[in-house]
Amino acid sequence: MTAAYLLTKQGLSATVIEKDPVYVGGISRTVELDGFRFDIGGHRFFSKSQQVVDLWNEILPDDFIQRPRMSRIYYEGKFYSYPLRAFEALWNLGVWRSTLCMASFAKARLFPNRNVRSFQDWTVNAFGHKLFSIFFKTYTEKVWGMPCDEMSADWAAQRIKGLSLWGAVTDGLKRSLGLNKKPNDGMATKTLLETFRYPRLGPGMMWEAARDRVIEGGNRVLMGHSFKRLEEDQATGRWRLVTEGPDGDVVINAAHVISSAPMRELAGRIHPLPATLPEAMDLKYRDFLTVALMVKGEDIFPDNWIYIHDSKVQVGRIQNFRSWSPEMVPDPSLACVGLEYFCFEGDGLWASADADLIALATKEMATLGLCDPKDVVGGAVVRQEKAYPVYDDAYAANVLAMRTELEERYPTLHMVGRNGMHRYNNQDHAMMTAMLTVRNIIAGARVHDVWQVNEDAEYHEAGDEGQDADTQAALSSVRAVPARLKAA
Repeated sequence: MTAAYLLTKQGLSATVIEKDPVYVGGISRTVELDGFRFDIGGHRFFSKSQQVVDLWNEILPDDFIQRPRMSRIYYEGKFYSYPLRAFEALWNLGVWRSTLCMASFAKARLFPNRNVRSFQDWTVNAFGHKLFSIFFKTYTEKVWGMPCDEMSADWAAQRIKGLSLWGAVTDGLKRSLGLNKKPNDGMATKTLLETFRYPRLGPGMMWEAARDRVIEGGNRVLMGHSFKRLEEDQATGRWRLVTEGPDGDVVINAAHVISSAPMRELAGRIHPLPATLPEAMDLKYRDFLTVALMVKGEDIFPDNWIYIHDSKVQVGRIQNFRSWSPEMVPDPSLACVGLEYFCFEGDGLWASADADLIALATKEMATLGLCDPKDVVGGAVVRQEKAYPVYDDAYAANVLAMRTELEERYPTLHMVGRNGMHRYNNQDHAMMTAMLTVRNIIAGARVHDVWQVNEDAEYHEAGDEGQDADTQAALSSVRAVPARLKAA
């Protein structure tokens, strides 16, 4: 949708193929039911890229609100503030366990594992085995459905990079003593952010506005259409894309294809089939469902979300959508909470009836002491397939093999986004890959390497430094669209 919006601004023809019949935005959509709105997970609007922030403001200039962040960890019947509050953590864990945590951390620093292969290796090196077992192991294995020692260290390095135990302890100690009242505004480690911006009606509001701008610009967004087949015309180099919709197949002829489809699905729909199809089929995904409960009570808990580090319940995280925005609920006397369950498509949780899932969520809220079951007045279930690309031992080699083949064979096929690149991108990172792809299309070459977009939304450009600067200046001042692209 980001790419379509930017291409439309440049006067180019673009068509978006959206599988969902109602919502745009993918995992960043906002589902609405009887006036209640809930996210597929929570989506803070924070980015270190000014270009992304400027685009957010351009698409949605009047509807952002500033929200306080409050998140906690639930462990052994107690809540731990996150960011860390040193005295609170000491009190909850007890002096003896806290001492063991620090001793374990010291041991990890003095005698680190030099052969870091797994998520467990990386996290134990960074925090010590005791803290790993308390605050990482249970939750991470709920999310991914696999042991921590079988997960690639890449995921930890990407998602936790920059957060150190010492930094968290000293920051928490200063705040506990009132010595540091400066808000953590995002220039420090993003994991510690204390406030964030958020669209008042949820993140889907952003993508609905983008969709409207695309359509107003004369382009199409085909809702309820599934990507069926893709083939390149060898004579012209143009693409023939077949999509299946409610009224049958639609055939689209295009100069470029930008794919945010899962790499596994893309590989299976290109004809002729790529040689790296076996590698693509080996890529794995973790699926996700949210059970939204409507609960009587003005303030059942103040958090935006709570991480559940408890093996007695299946829920992994609980969102409080009214804490994200008061406008996410239609009645101030009601709350809407989203219990997030991580699963595999087709397993017991995924296949459970909605009524059974609502009953499970209600029971687990009571087990955690978060609400009285009698106060639950409604519920709904939203399933999200392929929510998380799995970082197993083989994923990096599989992605590289497929990426290399497709980029060599098809210079006008572009992979973007979380599933399109099999990378755990945040919303702003996914947007940046689309932004750079549009620049590449306008430049007529892969000037920007979208695969270098990382967790801070940074990127590298191909070529010499001077050339990059010239290209950047040219791209930022584009006014006229090259004639060869007008029919794209």
